[in-house]
Amino acid sequence: MKIIRKNLKISLMILGLIISQISFAQVVSISGTVTDQETGEGLPGVTVLVKGTTNGTITNFDGNYTLSVEPGATVQFSYIGYETSEFVISSAQTLNVGLRLDTEQLEEVVVIGYGQIRKEDATGAVASVNSSDFNQGATSSPQDLIQGKVAGVLIQTEGGAPGSSAKIRIRGGSSMSASNDPLIVIDGMPIDNRTIDGMSNVLTSINPNDIASFTVLKDASSTAIYGSRASNGVILITTKEGKQNQDFRVELESKMSVNEIKEYIDVLDADAFRNLVNERAAVNSSVNPALMGNAKTNWQDEIFQTAIGHEHNLSVSGAVDKIPFRASVGYTDQFGILRTSSMDRKTATFKVNPSLFDNHLKVTAGIKYMNIDNRFADKAAIGNALRFDPTKPVFNNTGIYGGYTTWLMGDGSRNVNGTRNPVAQLQQRHDESDVNRYIVDAQANYKLHFFPDITATLKVGLDESDSDGFTNTDPSASWVQTASSGVKRDYTQKRRNKLFNFYLNYKKDLTNIDSRVDAMAGYEWQHFWSNASAYEVDRFSTVIVNSKDETENYLVSFFGRANYSYKDKYLLTATVRADGSSRFHEDNRWGYYPSTALGWRVIEESFMQNQDVVSNLKLRLGYGLTGQQELNSGDYPYLGIYRLSDSRTQYKLGDQYYTLIRPDGYDRSLEWEKTTTYNVGVDFGFFENRLSGAFDFYKRDTKDLLNTIPVPAGTNFTDRLLTNVGDLENIGFELSVNAIPVSTKDLSWEVSFNLTHNKNKITRLTNYDDPTYKGVDVGNISGVGVGNTIQKHAVGYPLNTFYVYEQVYDANGKPIEGLYVDRNNDGTVNENDKYYAESPAPDVFMGLSSTLYYKDFDFGFNARAAIGGQVYNNVIVGARYQELTVNEYLTNLPSEINNSKFTTAQQYSDYFLEDASFLRMDNVTLGYNFKKLLKKSVGLDLNLRLYSSVQNVFVITDYSGLDPEVNEGIDNDIYPRPRVYLFGLSASF
Repeated sequence: MKIIRKNLKISLMILGLIISQISFAQVVSISGTVTDQETGEGLPGVTVLVKGTTNGTITNFDGNYTLSVEPGATVQFSYIGYETSEFVISSAQTLNVGLRLDTEQLEEVVVIGYGQIRKEDATGAVASVNSSDFNQGATSSPQDLIQGKVAGVLIQTEGGAPGSSAKIRIRGGSSMSASNDPLIVIDGMPIDNRTIDGMSNVLTSINPNDIASFTVLKDASSTAIYGSRASNGVILITTKEGKQNQDFRVELESKMSVNEIKEYIDVLDADAFRNLVNERAAVNSSVNPALMGNAKTNWQDEIFQTAIGHEHNLSVSGAVDKIPFRASVGYTDQFGILRTSSMDRKTATFKVNPSLFDNHLKVTAGIKYMNIDNRFADKAAIGNALRFDPTKPVFNNTGIYGGYTTWLMGDGSRNVNGTRNPVAQLQQRHDESDVNRYIVDAQANYKLHFFPDITATLKVGLDESDSDGFTNTDPSASWVQTASSGVKRDYTQKRRNKLFNFYLNYKKDLTNIDSRVDAMAGYEWQHFWSNASAYEVDRFSTVIVNSKDETENYLVSFFGRANYSYKDKYLLTATVRADGSSRFHEDNRWGYYPSTALGWRVIEESFMQNQDVVSNLKLRLGYGLTGQQELNSGDYPYLGIYRLSDSRTQYKLGDQYYTLIRPDGYDRSLEWEKTTTYNVGVDFGFFENRLSGAFDFYKRDTKDLLNTIPVPAGTNFTDRLLTNVGDLENIGFELSVNAIPVSTKDLSWEVSFNLTHNKNKITRLTNYDDPTYKGVDVGNISGVGVGNTIQKHAVGYPLNTFYVYEQVYDANGKPIEGLYVDRNNDGTVNENDKYYAESPAPDVFMGLSSTLYYKDFDFGFNARAAIGGQVYNNVIVGARYQELTVNEYLTNLPSEINNSKFTTAQQYSDYFLEDASFLRMDNVTLGYNFKKLLKKSVGLDLNLRLYSSVQNVFVITDYSGLDPEVNEGIDNDIYPRPRVYLFGLSASF
């Protein structure tokens, strides 16, 4: 029996050896490096696949790969923009492959509304920026990644506060009273541009490190598919995801930044202020030197600080059981240069995108989570730091008002009109919020088995945010000593955005007529809901605010698009969308938005062959109609709304206060703003696209513009009504150029430049011609009472045009106080002598980016410039002797007082208008790459990049203020943009 068992074991061992030998004989290993055939550079992400199977891999960062295959198998090497190469494998070998550029595929696939398209087939004005071209440095919000990168797109942050809001304008604004913000679509989900309470920027909730690309749709032929929300352009954000057959990959990025204020606003120091007070006291008895102190306080020094920030991002991607995935976490902790301001953000994402049933079903599902804790500083402290007496110390010796120096009256009581202590404003006020946001979405694309030319797409999504915040003021603070001054405010808000859409896509190559058809039709439903509450008490615990508000709106849509290509030369695109919004009365609820565009790929014509200079030439012509439903007037602007008054607006009858019910004015006939766009463009490329770009000319006409106009008494619940009465036009052109001056194995240089010119003009503001109507007052200014404005919306002029007096100067070029040009020559200078100056919008704005690679070094910079436009220096309006002593307190003055020597306010003088042109070096970055650090020692393919950058390097401008880039052209105590020194590392394996 033992002999039988022994023989059986031997037999099984021999059989196993035979089987293993057969198995090893049937599988061989190949490895090597895939490079660019021209430059010799390794190509990461090349797909290496056994033809007809799912057995494959992708090349690593250096272009290396290893793959096990059966002898006789055909292996394909494919990469976007390169020709596919195939090799038959007979035995184990080292196979190095050089891929050639495929000029037919260099025009990559770009994301568009509800789908993708080959860039060479695009007929609209579309620009795409991928992660490899993003701006470097400290990027706390997604818009920072593409600032200055896209022609026709102007991005301007509100200031230097962590997570501060940003103004994004695509081809100028198309509205006067409604929103001018573009529609933002994240992974196919249109988001609500309205920020939740407790967060300044709706985009701050998206971690820039998770973004793969931006696509900007600029003309109506590309945006009309989004109908009523597309008049201001569309920005499509696509986040990163895993890839089929991808090896397990870990990426880590860490940054540390030092933020410092570049310069202070020029005001009088303590000695200069003391001298001025004594000089003025000699000629003006109301100026009292006895009010001065003995200190030398630089109040700007006291409120600003050098701030530290750090950011860390970790991502893991790959494919498990042929299911691609990507997961990431991120953490950002940023303090502001204004004391007590900070932002703390945590993010997490998870995304899977498997292909099933022989690639007939493709599913993409993901979740994005963000938590952000904000601490908001009182920005009014900036203005008060300029005005508070520099001879006073920060703290007093009495201990009252928290120990902070406070202006007192002669009898020792608080001077209610005195400038607030700016340090106290920051330290005695605690304004904090906690915001959570979830974006959950899933999309299924099913290519019908029985009709594979048709793909059905279903997408559902949920974008939900909630915030809790409070503003607590120390009860001892000087400015909350009276009743109705709030010391404790709590608020909450929830926002919810639900999406459902379904569409069918038909794609067919009609080879018998040399044509290609791509048609799509679909339905979309979206619901926006918000709930908010606020509760506020004063220092006596008296409730002064107790409010709740719930609101919602629906958008239902039907849309379709057809693309037709004939001989790959002649292109036609047509789209249409019908939107129904609950924001309008049922008589005006539906809007219809068609567009059409033509394209001619001249490069494919026979007369363009047999030449090696022009590598791409395409002409485009487009027309379309888009709408605007973000009216900035709530979700029910056509309904009569009644509101309850709070405790500060009650009506007193006898000894009793009564809550009032107040009706709002409304217009039942309110409807969409509509923008018609005409676009002519050319895409070009030379020398195998080493020099490429695009030029577009456009004209945009907006009708039914919202304007607030006077209405006869008794016809409504208001004497001024928001209604559709205006027209506006934008005309401009844009140029983008990309160049690769040098491209060798060791040295390459890439340069990008863009230039935009846009001019807008209001063409109608009233229902009838009224030569006496000067326009709509806008552009609030401060420092001279309340309710003062410096701009107008006026017919024949751009939006926000400055409306001012023309200053008269003496022989020495000094302004003569109160003397202005009598422009109408009637012998009297009054309101009729004001003139329309320029607008804040630049005539031309430009962006320049450069990246240089030498071996393992990289060096890059990004710069922006603007030419033209004006800025109103509201800061130096306060430079007047009259301000020195008011109501028994002293006020510091800007150093400008030494030039103008104004006694009284001259706020409407064009003396305060300055040229807003500038050249700004946004970022300079230097990096070094360490490759395969642990390859020999532990076999780990670790790549490490160390880099350093400086942000906001310098600004060249003639503007005398702190920064010419200010919101709507009025410089009024802006939160300064810091200079940022950043050190970072990124690692992957």
